[in-house]
Amino acid sequence: MTPTLSTPALVLHTTQYAETSVIAKIFTRQLGVRSYILKGVRKGGSRTKQNLLQPLSYLDLVVYNNPKTQLNYLKEIAPHGGAVPRISEDMSDEAVHNALRFFMTELLYKTLREEEPMPELFDYVVDSVQFKGDGRSLSHQPILFLLTVSRYLGIEPLDNYSQREPLFDQQGGRFCFGGENTLGAGTSQLLHYYLQAVNGDEPAPLTTLSQRTELINSLLDYFQMHLTEFRNFKSHEILHTVLQ
Repeated sequence: MTPTLSTPALVLHTTQYAETSVIAKIFTRQLGVRSYILKGVRKGGSRTKQNLLQPLSYLDLVVYNNPKTQLNYLKEIAPHGGAVPRISEDMSDEAVHNALRFFMTELLYKTLREEEPMPELFDYVVDSVQFKGDGRSLSHQPILFLLTVSRYLGIEPLDNYSQREPLFDQQGGRFCFGGENTLGAGTSQLLHYYLQAVNGDEPAPLTTLSQRTELINSLLDYFQMHLTEFRNFKSHEILHTVLQ
């Protein structure tokens, strides 16, 4: 008999399978990223509601865990701790939260491979998706999220910023005096300040929407340079319309 395992999990992506089922790509704390079949979830009267499978839904799972196959079945699925996702009464807040959730989900879906568990990253994502703070503090979250995920992927920019090496080299992943793939002086300095915020106790810098937009676009280019399969990222375009 195939053994089972209990684990907290976050939904990354779902695809329809057969007439009534779905295949869900899920970031589990115990096993890392895994794909599971949910039988009959699209059938009328199913005990498993499809609204549990929204991007970054926080779930408690019992999964069949056969190491010889890449596609196992889900045995049990429930909201984590029995909690129902809270919907904000402020529609502007909800728009920001949804945009951030889709951004975070797309980044994880396009960067995490089905490999080893990453419990520290899992816990960071769970904490991030609580969306603590006001709109001004949340405006920094996409950049902080990008930089933190880059650390777990092994491609974090080296923060060797100095007056002698003030420009960030996208290809080399560090600050330098100048070169073909360097960011502008202002964007490079902002990256340095955000790296200080991620790696230390410094607050996020004061920025404008256009400055954050340029840095987000530059960091997505950086991911594309260093991750072969990272292509066609789109959800940041929504972010730029809701994060002021």
